[in-house]
Amino acid sequence: MATTCHGFVVLCFLALLACAAINGQLSPTFYSSTCPNLQSIVRSGMTQAVNREQRLGASILRLFFHDCFVNGCDGSILLDDTATFTGEKNAMPNANSVRGFEVIDTIKSSVEAACPTTVSCADILALAARDGVVLLGGPTWTVPLGRRDATTASQSAANSNLPGPGFSLSQLISSFANKNLNARDMTVLSGGHTIGLARCVSFRPHIYNDTNIDPSFASQRRQSCPSSGGDNNLAPLDLQTPTTFDNKYFQNLVAHRGLLHSDQELFNNGSQDALVQQYSTNAAAFASDFAAAMVKMGNISPLTGTSGEIRLNCRKVN
Repeated sequence: MATTCHGFVVLCFLALLACAAINGQLSPTFYSSTCPNLQSIVRSGMTQAVNREQRLGASILRLFFHDCFVNGCDGSILLDDTATFTGEKNAMPNANSVRGFEVIDTIKSSVEAACPTTVSCADILALAARDGVVLLGGPTWTVPLGRRDATTASQSAANSNLPGPGFSLSQLISSFANKNLNARDMTVLSGGHTIGLARCVSFRPHIYNDTNIDPSFASQRRQSCPSSGGDNNLAPLDLQTPTTFDNKYFQNLVAHRGLLHSDQELFNNGSQDALVQQYSTNAAAFASDFAAAMVKMGNISPLTGTSGEIRLNCRKVN
């Protein structure tokens, strides 16, 4: 009797998973029968990329964020512009800035070789973002899967939906609220700035005009970011451990050493000060909250079921 019940429960569970996928819910086991080696293929590709250039872990994380915030996590950011199609790559927040597309291309080729016409570019990006964080010492999380790829993109949505480096705390909170992410999600996801680099053009106003910045830090950053020119000169978002995913970003904010205006807004006598303080001293709390918020962000408006397509080349619609 017990065995029969157990079998029945398993069948029900599998039926629920199947229904969940059809009804627009993502599932971690979506490809377990159709592409069982998917996770190891993506991890291998990301390991090679990060070994070659550690910054790529941050680049892919940002790529995923910029995908999800523009019409959902649908791989639309990966589409190239053509004579008849305007994508998101040249939107203001993305132009000369988002990078790592060739990493996704390489992983996609490997996935296509193993499981043709099965796995979306959107899901590959979601897995790659997680793996980049893990490879740089950050937390892991289970990635729900089953996203499909957009056949359209929106440069105007990219220009209007992505939060900018000059945003105030209230602008940041409302930008994330528009995507059903709360202020706590916003603060913990900003902790992704524990890795990666920013361009001088993005942090120049903060180091020259703002007063809520440690003076010695400002003067150190000005050496490689002149008041005019040098727009593309790079500086680490986390001056302590720029290629390690840890809670040092929050320690920097408490010391008024955030690189972007929008970073320091999280610790500037406002509603997020206490949470920043907590993360600055509790690395485990940051890690677990970050993982949970990444799953939440990955659930923004996915295309599922028969919507969208499984792109064969991540750069163009089929």
